[in-house]
Amino acid sequence: MSNTTTPSIQEYLGKNVHLLPQTRQLRALHTIIRDRTARREDFVFYSRRIIRQLLEAGLNFLPFESWEVETPVGRKYDGLRFSSQICGVSVVRAGESMEAELREVCPSIRIGKILIQRDKVTKLPRLYYSSLPNDIAKRHVLLMDPMLATGGSALAAIQVLLERGVPEENIVFINLITVPEGISALCKRHPAVKIVTSSIEERLNENAYMLPGIGDFGDRFFGTDT
Repeated sequence: MSNTTTPSIQEYLGKNVHLLPQTRQLRALHTIIRDRTARREDFVFYSRRIIRQLLEAGLNFLPFESWEVETPVGRKYDGLRFSSQICGVSVVRAGESMEAELREVCPSIRIGKILIQRDKVTKLPRLYYSSLPNDIAKRHVLLMDPMLATGGSALAAIQVLLERGVPEENIVFINLITVPEGISALCKRHPAVKIVTSSIEERLNENAYMLPGIGDFGDRFFGTDT
């Protein structure tokens, strides 16, 4: 695949796609986890630091309402609180790496799971399992998967949520890294879904690997890449 085939995503940036500020600290964290010689404990620790930033940014896209509280000195503070119930949904297996950080920022949150794998014959994503809150249609959903490459699994997961009654505009897709091909595929099909990511890679190669990439995130995080 050449660079000439990489789709332009300028129309989606700032509208559908929220890219974390590319600070020196974030680039340093990415440098650690992209290093092929990184120890697994380092990969896990520094990945989780980025995931925390992503989740905090994703929560910003959820609805808030005015809420007044009284401070310890007897003054009123005009604040905000979430105006809708929320839940997390991880795309098994790699998405499960993001669950612990979500529980750290939202201790009582409900978390559902969706298992999608590519069919060996058709090469298309196939739903194998889903377990979601019964009232998910009334909730705003943080959909979690560290990698958005071709977009096949993400599109399939979003379809599961839509079939359960979740409005498209109530879905925020949290991922660590993505590529223009995946962004274009998802935004064209579901323009109301928000994407929050920490890096937009150059492109996919002929084997659908992201460049410069990070390898298989799930294998590296859970230690099954030996």
